[in-house]
Amino acid sequence: MDISVQPAQTLRWQGVDDPARHDTAVVSFRPRELAASGTSVTGDYTATWSLSTSTGWVTRRFSIRVEAPAWSRSLVLSRSCEGQWTAETQTTGDPGLPDPGITDHRALENAQDVDLGLCPLTNTMPIMRLDLLNNAAPDDDTALTMAWVEMPSLRVLPSTQVYSQVSAYDDDRGSAVVLFSSASHGFTTELAVDAHGAVIDYPGLAVRVR
Repeated sequence: MDISVQPAQTLRWQGVDDPARHDTAVVSFRPRELAASGTSVTGDYTATWSLSTSTGWVTRRFSIRVEAPAWSRSLVLSRSCEGQWTAETQTTGDPGLPDPGITDHRALENAQDVDLGLCPLTNTMPIMRLDLLNNAAPDDDTALTMAWVEMPSLRVLPSTQVYSQVSAYDDDRGSAVVLFSSASHGFTTELAVDAHGAVIDYPGLAVRVR
């Protein structure tokens, strides 16, 4: 499926595990890359973030700030062309959470994607890079390493994940189905995604709303 440059789209999700959580992302889908910014509002904190990728939907830069009544913290993640990840962090107050930032740089050596915890948008990059919307999608179970950003601590951990195609994108259905499993978190689920690879329904986590 060939995606041409289109105007930025605003996508919204509501939490399934936490109905009080509302996520919004403004996304510019471009040929083989994307740029996005978004918010996540919960009963305990508000997060604002931005993301840009290089060609091939590989994360180039990701920044996020989390604010709560008594504390705040921020994280800027960058990935070099050589695949090296670096992080800058700031904190105020003491929420009793793990420190933000990368826990193990070596464990991220093969990571191409940032995966923001609780955010459906960051599943898009591996889905598009593996061509899982098309009938010609590869039939394999290649394990991918993600730079997973824990919320709301902003601790960055390696996460082993596998994506494979269940069904290709169908115009009549308006979605494709992708099998997603996380060895690091011990679960497997089927994601319904749209023509851009953005999640429509993430069972147990979030569902797209108008």
